[in-house]
Amino acid sequence: MSKIKKIVLSSLLLATLIVLSRFFSIKTPVVVFSFSFIPIMFGAILLGPKWSIMIAVLGDIIGAILFPMGSFFIGFTISAALTGLIYGIFLYKGGKKKISDMNFLFRIIISSVLVLLVVNLLLNSYWLNIMLNKAWKTLVSARLIKELIMLPVQVLAIYGLELILRDSIDKYLRD
Repeated sequence: MSKIKKIVLSSLLLATLIVLSRFFSIKTPVVVFSFSFIPIMFGAILLGPKWSIMIAVLGDIIGAILFPMGSFFIGFTISAALTGLIYGIFLYKGGKKKISDMNFLFRIIISSVLVLLVVNLLLNSYWLNIMLNKAWKTLVSARLIKELIMLPVQVLAIYGLELILRDSIDKYLRD
């Protein structure tokens, strides 16, 4: 894929990420329900770790500058970078035309579990503990339910969208 295509695709994914995370999400002080994982995961699948990290980090920073929701905290940017890295390592196809559907589904499950439990549940709860000065155990227990709900939603959404969009994506990458 040419560098121009990568820039265009990452820009579209970045814009989608900002819209999904800032306008189409349900936010409480402790828990956020969002589909902002979709552009980061597609960036990881199509472009790899470097690009998915860039999309996630720029999405966090630009979103915080243009559409602030509370004060900016660098910890969440670190979490965004780790999210892009984990998805990029596990989901990048690296020019491989065929990865078996079961292997790909397994990669989605493993990366989603790592992100949802390690980054979203543990690390983001720690950042909230620092910011809000609330008990860490209370934050984790409140957020655990959300993460357990989001795990199958995330796996099914990405797997289904990738299956549906596979032919269109392959055509775009070939042209």
